[in-house]
Amino acid sequence: MTQNIEIEFKNMLTRIEYESLLKYFKIDKNQIFSQENHYFDTPDFALKSKDSALRIRKKGGAYEMTLKQPASVGLLETNQIIGEEEASTAIHHGRLPTGIIQRLIEDYQISFSTIEYFGSLITERVEFNYKQGLLVLDHSIYLSEEDYELEYEVENYQVGEKNFLEFLKQFKIPTRKTENKIRRFYNKKYEQTNCD
Repeated sequence: MTQNIEIEFKNMLTRIEYESLLKYFKIDKNQIFSQENHYFDTPDFALKSKDSALRIRKKGGAYEMTLKQPASVGLLETNQIIGEEEASTAIHHGRLPTGIIQRLIEDYQISFSTIEYFGSLITERVEFNYKQGLLVLDHSIYLSEEDYELEYEVENYQVGEKNFLEFLKQFKIPTRKTENKIRRFYNKKYEQTNCD
């Protein structure tokens, strides 16, 4: 189990902006890797109502279950390494592995057994070091949606914010209100659930 505070700045991109940044930074196709995120919540979105989110991520051959919770700055991420069989059971049968994340969710008075699989989000990602942080370009596909995003992960909020805003200005990218992938996924799922 690991815990860390995630400080990142985000901005949605148009496809043209995304492609021009790939070109500017001379990103080769073999630098882009795929990440598969699987999201979970209760049928009434109890985790979402606590501004929290639960995912299982497949990255390479490894699986990690992550609970994201609000923190005073950024998000608190609690990560639990799980096996392929545990991930498969969670995704296909709705039975999540026990451990620290179960205890944290139950601290919210949410029954772990009520959590269901909501679906997956596939991200084609490239990341590289940029001015005391990690710059990330993402192309994501989920629930019949497709979007492009710029992320900048940092350890120092003030320095990160300054560098991020300068980056947007340099590339003439408008500042856009951007929710994280989990929230975008949940919002689309919520919209689809309530349209049925």
